[in-house]
Amino acid sequence: MVFDYIDGAAGEELTARRNRAAFQHVLLKPEVLVDVSTRSSRTRLFGQDVAMPLVIGPTGLNGAAWGHGDLCIARVAARANIPFVMSTAATVGMREMDAAAGRLRWFQLYMLKDRGLATEFLKQIASYRFDVLQLTVDTAVGGRRNRDIRNGFTLPFRWTMANLVDAARHARWALQMARHGVPTLKVFADLLGGAAQGSTISDVMQQQISASFSWSDIQWLREQWDGKLVLKGLTTPTHARLAREVGADGAVVSNHGGRQLDGAGSTIEMLPAFRESAHDMTVLIDSGFRTGVDIAKAIALGADGVQLGRATLYGLAAKGEPGVARALEILGHEFDLAIALCGARTVEEMRGRYTISESRHLSEL
Repeated sequence: MVFDYIDGAAGEELTARRNRAAFQHVLLKPEVLVDVSTRSSRTRLFGQDVAMPLVIGPTGLNGAAWGHGDLCIARVAARANIPFVMSTAATVGMREMDAAAGRLRWFQLYMLKDRGLATEFLKQIASYRFDVLQLTVDTAVGGRRNRDIRNGFTLPFRWTMANLVDAARHARWALQMARHGVPTLKVFADLLGGAAQGSTISDVMQQQISASFSWSDIQWLREQWDGKLVLKGLTTPTHARLAREVGADGAVVSNHGGRQLDGAGSTIEMLPAFRESAHDMTVLIDSGFRTGVDIAKAIALGADGVQLGRATLYGLAAKGEPGVARALEILGHEFDLAIALCGARTVEEMRGRYTISESRHLSEL
């Protein structure tokens, strides 16, 4: 049930599959007889030096994959000198995260219905030295994730006979849960003064998320938050223009990994037009990224960086903190090879080193 929570998506999972399939139609341009003996993956995001154009993006309920999973990811990101975005749906509190997080502290926010509570929450986030805020904007309602419904994956866990048998077949995972305790939405619990419960993970989140927050309300958030403001879940050139108009510092081109609207387009096919409309705004992208070559393609198409979701969660679920570190190591090595074989010595030199497959143009996907 935990694998399906991580691996699954909304509806028939058409968008999740499209996220992957679209990469085959973006072709990198190899280059030869270029001195690439000295090269670097370093870059800057929102004025911060980072080791490579990667961000470990916000993912919820990481403690279900591995005990204190959020802390495992944060420690690896700190050592790798890349940002980790703590989720509002984290299974550890901000005080615990404060001890594990490195200097690159980003936080993901779901806009709450109660503006007073939201204001206090923003003050708390700032007090723990988070300086980049990502507002997730594509969850006004929760997507229907059929695997979670079929498995009865709830918070707290609902122990049906099927789930008990499933847990018994995964002894290492069961021991992890026994040792660290059943995960809860700790940030929500601390904020609300009690545990949040619901029939599905989406329901738990939906209890407190505002479905009425709109473009005209972003100004209110901009006035409350002094740090960098990023809107996560944008996809179209119109979204890019509106984000600039409301004063956002950046955007994440994202379809939530296909976990919200099934039947939407992939993010990599939307990136070029979005980048053009974003002008000098920092543009990140997520959804469907699994390899360093995928990351190189996004950079070539104009992204400033890539946010990882499942790629590092698979590592976490397999082996905890060492698994996350190994996943990052593989991705970093693949990215370095890709840019070298494209004749690029820096992230910036990788821009534009792509073409579109003649068999399928991105606009036709």
